[in-house]
Amino acid sequence: MEEPQRRIRALHTASTITVYQAYSPEIGMPAVRQGRFPAAWKRDRMTWIKPSFLWMMYRCGWATKAGQETVLAVEITRDGFEWTLRNACLSSYTRGLHTDRSTWQRQLKRAPARVQWDPERDLHLQPLPHRSLQLGLSGEAVRRYADEWTVSISDVTPLAREIHALVSSGDLDSAARLLPKERPYPAEGDLLTHLRS
Repeated sequence: MEEPQRRIRALHTASTITVYQAYSPEIGMPAVRQGRFPAAWKRDRMTWIKPSFLWMMYRCGWATKAGQETVLAVEITRDGFEWTLRNACLSSYTRGLHTDRSTWQRQLKRAPARVQWDPERDLHLQPLPHRSLQLGLSGEAVRRYADEWTVSISDVTPLAREIHALVSSGDLDSAARLLPKERPYPAEGDLLTHLRS
């Protein structure tokens, strides 16, 4: 079956969804120990969460890029995730979806979250023809993400390194078996209607 152009694929349960972020060890390790983001984590900045493990690997270079050496799996409530989607705006103007450019700019400025659809990645981190969701949180969304929606924070850096080593050695089957079991997220009704570019 052909993969839809835009779909949220994620590790999820009946009540939670797992998203990924990468930080320096100074932020990542205290977050894992405390199960919440430490004081050094900036709540006044936009923070991007990614439901796709392989897109996170592309972004952080398998946990090798400076300031992204610690990969976190952050389990959050589906209620919080869906609140964010309902209140998000696309990060770029789309003719036909938005009334006009100035209306979109006003919506973007007011929205506590923004959405980008970026090419999904394969095990070699090459782009695939379908896209994955990146969700940028700011203002109220950042505070609620950190203080209300976060259920658990895990360090998946060792998993990232293990998968990368298998890919590097050419053992793609073993690498694929270790990937988080991401499946289509049930975005019901009009949850994504305003976010399809």
